[in-house]
Amino acid sequence: MAKFPSVAWFDAVRDIYNTDDELRGAGSGTCNCTLGVQVGREFFQLTFEGFECSAAEKITKGKLDDCDFYLHMPAKDWRTMLSNIRQNGHATYNQTLNTLDLDRPEGLSTSTHNDQYREDMFFRYNQTLQFFFNASARINTTY
Repeated sequence: MAKFPSVAWFDAVRDIYNTDDELRGAGSGTCNCTLGVQVGREFFQLTFEGFECSAAEKITKGKLDDCDFYLHMPAKDWRTMLSNIRQNGHATYNQTLNTLDLDRPEGLSTSTHNDQYREDMFFRYNQTLQFFFNASARINTTY
C-alpha cells in the first residue's frame, strides 16, 4: 500500500502510467511539463517528458516557481477524487481534473509566476494528466 501524498505513491502511479500503452500518449500525444501538486501543506513536483512521467519528488513551497503550473486542493478533496477513481477505475464526471478546475471559484490549476503560456499547459495536457491520475485506480492507497 502506498500512502497519499508521498513520493512513493506518485512513483507507484508513475510505474503504472509509464508501462501501460493504453495510458501513455492516450491524452493525444506527448506531454512536456513540470507539474506541481499541493496537498494541504505538502508539495510535490512531477516531470512529464514525451510519453512518460520521468520523475516525482517532494519539494518546498518555494519550488512551485519552477513548475509550469500546480494543482491545489485540500487533502480531503484529493481523497474524494482518488476514492472516486479507485471505485470507478477512472474519474467520473464530477471528479475529473477539468470539472474540479471549473467548479472551483479559484480553479484547481494555478501558478506562482503568472506566465499564461506555462499556465495554459494544464488545459493542453489535461487529458494526459487525467490518465496519469486514473492510473491510481490500480494501486491500494492509504491516507
